[in-house]
Formats: sequence, structure tokens, C-alpha cells
Amino acid sequence: MSLREVKRLKVIQAAIDRQVTQKAVACMVGLSERQVRRLVRVVREDGDKGIIHKSRGRFSNRRIPDKVKERVLKLYERSYGDFGPTLATEKLTEIDGIEISDETLRKWLLEAGLWRKRRKRSSHRQWRQRKECFGEMVQLDGSHHDWLEGRGPGLVLLAYIDDATNNVFARFYDYEGTIPAMDSFKRYARRYGLPLSIYLDRHTTYKSTKKLSEWEELEEIEPLSQFERALEELGVEVIHAHSPQAKGRVERLFGTLQDRLIKEMRLRGINTKESAN
Repeated sequence: MSLREVKRLKVIQAAIDRQVTQKAVACMVGLSERQVRRLVRVVREDGDKGIIHKSRGRFSNRRIPDKVKERVLKLYERSYGDFGPTLATEKLTEIDGIEISDETLRKWLLEAGLWRKRRKRSSHRQWRQRKECFGEMVQLDGSHHDWLEGRGPGLVLLAYIDDATNNVFARFYDYEGTIPAMDSFKRYARRYGLPLSIYLDRHTTYKSTKKLSEWEELEEIEPLSQFERALEELGVEVIHAHSPQAKGRVERLFGTLQDRLIKEMRLRGINTKESAN
């Protein structure tokens, strides 16, 4: 059995034992109620093996004969070795009268070691346009930095920057976690209102790493962190960035804030490491 069939068998057995309704099973596995009734009947008659597809292990009726495959590979080596699978299939049809798909030929060539997969170039990441209105999106990130330059404990600066206007809100915390994240968001919302969406990284505070149970996988339930769950209740969309470059505005903000802090300390007559050196 495949993993998918094992999962289906469990819910079908639950339906047979009347633990869940067949309608509920249909929703869990993405099948119609008619298909679920058929699976229930087959499993009752044939046992667990009834969940396995009947064509498993059989050759397809549309399978191309081995003689044709051998001839194609010989022709490719002899006449079309410099061609790619797509062009080779065209020539096989035009010259040799053999009609096969380019994907079939590509598969055969890979198995025979006559063709190598070519790595696709990664698509160019386009610059994302700014949002048009204040509050449409804010970027959030935490910076772990020696903000007090050795004069106190390490602090984390949780900073928000509005995507449209560059409006900044920031606050220091002892660590980057659920409570500081919720506290900082509450303070931001009280001052500026709820944003429509928030753009942040995949830190465990913001993105759940919980492993799904079998039932959750069947129902395609996405695990949420406490922070995500709170924002969902507030109607704020959470968007996770896939790289630091994607949230570049808030990343660049930390460098600006570090420079401002040093200047402020100098103005107040506080020696910094930079001036001491």
C-alpha cells in the first residue's frame, strides 16, 4: 500500500465501525460519497487489500512494446545523439514513422543513460511594488544585537515598518518570543490601528513547526503558532517571507536605527565603543 492508501484505509475502517459518517469520510479524503460507499463495500468483502487499486502491478494497455523501445534507443544513438528529446521525437515521426511523446523518450533516455537532466535556471525575483495605502501591510522583524554595547543585557529590538509610508514603530524586549510579539503588536495596533496584513519571517514565534497528525493531514489543517492564531482572530493576514531579501525594508531599518542610536549617545555625552577605539 502507498501512504495515501494506508490513510484512506484508516478512515474507511472508522466508517465501517460507525465512528464517523461516510459523508464526513468523503470530506476528509476528498472523494465523493459514492466512491466512499464503494470503498466501504470493497474493504468489507476483500479486507484491507481491497483499498489497493486493482490495476496495481499490471502493465498498461497502452504500454509501448519493448521491441519499439529498443529500436528507438538504437536509432537515437545512431542518428539523433546530438538532439534533445523534443527534436528527436519529431525526427522519429517524420523519418522513421515512430510516434511517441517527448516525455516517453526522455524517460527512456534517462534510464539508458543517454540523456541528463538539465538544471533549470531559477526565475528572476522581481522587485515587489510598495503597497499604496498606510496600514495595508507592515513588515515585522526582530534584531538580536548588542544594543547597549556591553553596558547591559542583550536585547532584541522588535521593529515594524509600514510598507507604503516607511512609518516606524520599535520596542526593546529581553527575547524574541510569543509574549513580546503579542505585546509589541498590541502597542502598534493601539497607536496606528490594525493593519490588513503583516509580513514576517519563519521564526518559530511566527511560524508553527508542529508536526501534523494523520487526521490533520487528511483534513489539510495547517498548524498555527499562537501569534498566527491571535492575528487570525483579529482578521490580520500573516504572510511569511522566504528570504531576508524579501523583507528588505525592515532589514535595512535596523542598520539605520543602529546609526541613530550611536549619534544619540554621542550627543548625550555617552562614550560608545566606536569613540573609545
